[in-house]
Amino acid sequence: MYPITIPGRVITLREMRPDDATDALAIVGDDRVTQWLSFDSRDQDGTVAMIEGAVTRAQLDPRTEYYLAVADAADRMIGFARLGLTGHQAAKLGYAINADHWGHGYATDAARTIVNFGFEELKLHRITAAIGPDNAASIAVAKRLGMQYEGRLRDHVFTNGAWRDSLLYSILGQERNTTAG
Repeated sequence: MYPITIPGRVITLREMRPDDATDALAIVGDDRVTQWLSFDSRDQDGTVAMIEGAVTRAQLDPRTEYYLAVADAADRMIGFARLGLTGHQAAKLGYAINADHWGHGYATDAARTIVNFGFEELKLHRITAAIGPDNAASIAVAKRLGMQYEGRLRDHVFTNGAWRDSLLYSILGQERNTTAG
């Protein structure tokens, strides 16, 4: 299943392209964004490597992930959404939006779109999200999707020079009707 494009309400999810590197740097090179992610801010070379890796992995058969650009109406990358396939009918959800675009519902639309894709097209049973305890906006997105809180993962990720806990949320396929609204 390559390449894919998935329309959302206000965004479109599409495969990453090499020409997305500049827009991606505005996301993964911004400490305002990466303070919430599981990796530190990246420089130009790190961002190009990230995009190249995503492009290469998208062509694997079978795919191990769906790491997609969140594109605005002009097809410009303003974020990313990812389903990392983790086992039998399971995936980990991740997403990030350029800080200049926060507060417009793009993260919710991107997350809802990729979660629905996971359940409808990939026939997943379970999708999880590990979120930093202080990331109120992302916790709100998970709750809007109908995800349930499962617990705290202690010292789950090492980022920005310190270990950080994560709060684990999940949704099961039979609960996905809550993601449609």
